[in-house]
Amino acid sequence: MRARLGAMLSGERSLYWKLTARENLEYFAALYHVPPRQTRARIDDALTSVKLLDRADDYVERYSTGMRQRLALARALLPDPPLVILDEPTVGLDPQAARDLRARVRELRSQGRTVLLTTHYMEEADQLCDRVAIIDHGRIVALDTPGALKRTIRAEEVVRLEIGLADDGAAVLERLGRSATVARSERHNGTLAVTAHCASARDFVPAAFDAARSAGATIQHVEVVPVTLEDVFISLTGRALRE
Repeated sequence: MRARLGAMLSGERSLYWKLTARENLEYFAALYHVPPRQTRARIDDALTSVKLLDRADDYVERYSTGMRQRLALARALLPDPPLVILDEPTVGLDPQAARDLRARVRELRSQGRTVLLTTHYMEEADQLCDRVAIIDHGRIVALDTPGALKRTIRAEEVVRLEIGLADDGAAVLERLGRSATVARSERHNGTLAVTAHCASARDFVPAAFDAARSAGATIQHVEVVPVTLEDVFISLTGRALRE
């Protein structure tokens, strides 16, 4: 089983910083029972796949966070596994490093491997995954393709509003609910942030201004966006990410 499974944990937890990248992979190759005659070639292939071959003899403590994440992925690939588990692979990475690592994940898919990815980044799940499971309090509450999950939101568009309030906002929420589904609302320092699902932003936005005006409130910001997996998550769990 060990030879059929590769797991990538955070680079902070799964590598020995006082060893070089090559020494780390030599150690883990032995744990994976990689045949000794294949070890060097496997290590070179793994380092090449994550663009670290030229830094193979540097100590891991000198690596950036992104480089450690890539080395952790190289470690997972040592046994040439058909199944790769990636635990939040892009967490803490800058945009360029995260984009590069996502490209490596796409390469794994193109090689015919099965990739099990855990992430709190809904956009990342949408980009990389063929099927997405949404988990809430340890229970799978939805499992389908990204497109099918987004179609469960019975709306064509999502409108986000920031509304300046003179009261508790109950009146404006009631009026907004006549024209759209209010999926989420939060009050903070006299401002009401609303996420509404609607069939047509062209029709809903003027109605929202009328609703705010009649309730003595003022719309300060409007944003129209397509339905995302984050909207699905909030719709299913009733809370924001990482709460």
